[in-house]
Amino acid sequence: MTETNNLIGIAQINTKAGDIEYNSKKVIKYINQAQSIGLDLIVFPELTLTGFPLENAIENHPIIADENLKWLDNVAKVTTETTALVGFVEPCECENITQRKYYDSVAVLKNGQIIDVIRKSTIPVHCEFNDFNCITPSNSSNKIININGIKYQIIIGKDYNNIEQNSDVILNLCAFPTRIKNESEKHKFLSTLAKKYSQTFVYVNQVGANDRASFDGTSRAFDKNGKLFACAKSFEEQLLIVNLHNNSGEIYHSEILSTQLAQIDFSLDYEPDMARTYKTLIQGIKDYFGKTGFKRAVLGLSGGLDSTVCAVLLVDALGKENVYGVSMPSKITSQTSKDDAQILAQNLGIGFSVAPIKDMFDTTNNCLQNLFTNVEKHWDCRYKQSFTADNIQARSRAIFLWGVSNEFDSCLPIATSDKSEAYMGYATINGDMSGGFAPIADITKTKLFALAKWLNKNREQKDVIPQSVIEKRPGAELAINPKTGKPLIAEDALMPYEFLDEVIWRIENKKENYKDMLKSEFLYEKTHNLSKEQKMQWLDKFYRRMSTALYKKSIMPPYVIVDSPSYNSKQPITSCSINYKGI
Repeated sequence: MTETNNLIGIAQINTKAGDIEYNSKKVIKYINQAQSIGLDLIVFPELTLTGFPLENAIENHPIIADENLKWLDNVAKVTTETTALVGFVEPCECENITQRKYYDSVAVLKNGQIIDVIRKSTIPVHCEFNDFNCITPSNSSNKIININGIKYQIIIGKDYNNIEQNSDVILNLCAFPTRIKNESEKHKFLSTLAKKYSQTFVYVNQVGANDRASFDGTSRAFDKNGKLFACAKSFEEQLLIVNLHNNSGEIYHSEILSTQLAQIDFSLDYEPDMARTYKTLIQGIKDYFGKTGFKRAVLGLSGGLDSTVCAVLLVDALGKENVYGVSMPSKITSQTSKDDAQILAQNLGIGFSVAPIKDMFDTTNNCLQNLFTNVEKHWDCRYKQSFTADNIQARSRAIFLWGVSNEFDSCLPIATSDKSEAYMGYATINGDMSGGFAPIADITKTKLFALAKWLNKNREQKDVIPQSVIEKRPGAELAINPKTGKPLIAEDALMPYEFLDEVIWRIENKKENYKDMLKSEFLYEKTHNLSKEQKMQWLDKFYRRMSTALYKKSIMPPYVIVDSPSYNSKQPITSCSINYKGI
């Protein structure tokens, strides 16, 4: 490497998917900043101008590609001696009608001009992203540029198979979402690449959330021995300055780098991942509201774990003045639940009202019973026992929340379903599933308990969650258990959450099937006397309910992916006919 005081800037920025003008103006601001402090190079993440992910938007609205080219010219015009690397979508000449129409490209900008373009050659298939539907791989191999005597090799996304030996610095421009099981492996992988090719390795990642995808940033740089010498903050925009002459830069505290997230076996020790989980959720809520124009959230406060954690997260993301809680008790609701909801609202300092659902339930139930009598004359298949009364309660509450949303400006109702219950379909369509955003839909129940305890210890305002909420066994309080005469407990209707959440973990992390799980020893089995018959019954119930709940999953409100994309992967709703046990 030529001796030079070569300073580069890593522009870890938060973009809006599809808002070309917003993204471009932000890029221009950062370029001007880089030029004012004399940087030789400033690097932006992958697909900066368009934002990422775009899903199918560019196919439906090709004007996005046209606009990003116009703005790319405008961005180029502001450059002087500082070189800028900016990701954009580049139309390609299609040889046939089946070829995808765009490249994932990086423009090299300097002195008011586009002096080079580098294209991505490896297009991965992400189950939560659809970029492979419109982005075509490039056959171009020229990815090395020379800036002030230093040869930079540009790698876009996961183009790691095309790294060459004859450069000084590898620049990896990415848009990688945060994942619990990928973070520690990714860090080791990047360090290994730097050492393998004996080159300085600079990783530039997007930050911010767009719909379900949340990007942590945590851009970083390694020397040729694989040693980390610079690292940006997690979940924050930042211009990180890196000195390539002496391999120096700031290493900011990072929730990602400070945790060991690789898990060989299922564990209830979620503590190492709590900070990342919390910041992912806060960023997801804040960006979803901010980028869609909503400011306020209204949610039902049942006094249970799910709504309690949602309320705390919403306050931290939006501010207490923008959150309103409504307690909507029925005749089944316990006094403890009523008290816990009110105490939480007082602790958080949010608006709070009590709106009993008795009148709405009675009126709706009477109307429905008259209708059912007429329908029964035509169909002789009426259930002897049904969930109609349960669902009327849940949907009555949704009517209250949507009413507030319709009546007050920029207000969105919140769905409070968690991942464990979503897998089981243990939620009511147009009831507790109803809302404009579902903050905790990718958090299992056991992890949610851990998050509640973590929030009480780590927020500036400690112990806002009543201890009774953390200690009580979850239940929707929609029906009475005939065996106990008390409100039905969720685990009695499903199975112990410790067992249920391990089934989910084994599906998402180990891809185990029914037979694999019968042979595997669960954590629950190490502490409880579990017969093979009981284990089979719970697995049967899990797979039966999971498969028949797919249609509910398809209409879940938007939410941020925290742990694994498996629950979000596309699967035919009609796959409930699949024999999960095999032959």
